[in-house]
Amino acid sequence: MAEFSNQWAQINDPEFPGDFDILEIAGKLEPNHYVPAICEGFGFVAIGKDAENKIMLAMPTGDVEEEDGQTYDAIKWEAYEDVVK
Repeated sequence: MAEFSNQWAQINDPEFPGDFDILEIAGKLEPNHYVPAICEGFGFVAIGKDAENKIMLAMPTGDVEEEDGQTYDAIKWEAYEDVVK
């Protein structure tokens, strides 16, 4: 089942309550930490905070990277305010 943040719902479908709140999750995080959270609407796969306590969202780039023999989908951390408009 697809998951959508409250913020996405407020912008795109105000009748839909959303499944989780980005700001609520981020509010529980310490700087330089993140938690997995997928928002199908905005397309991010994790919510985090940087060293300055700024909310960041992990956006898949579409690239695949390899490290220590493991392959994974590459992400780019983008500022909350750059994604949620």
